[in-house]
Amino acid sequence: MRHIKSKSAILAVIAASMMITACNTVKGLGRDIESVGKSGEEAIN
Repeated sequence: MRHIKSKSAILAVIAASMMITACNTVKGLGRDIESVGKSGEEAIN
């Protein structure tokens, strides 16, 4: 029983860290896209 609980805890930590990493990646991608849009707008003006 302890073995199952420890595996579950490890999997929960791994899943949480992956979700946090994915969230940061999506935020970074959004910033990059916004930056490209601003640069293009400045080049046109």
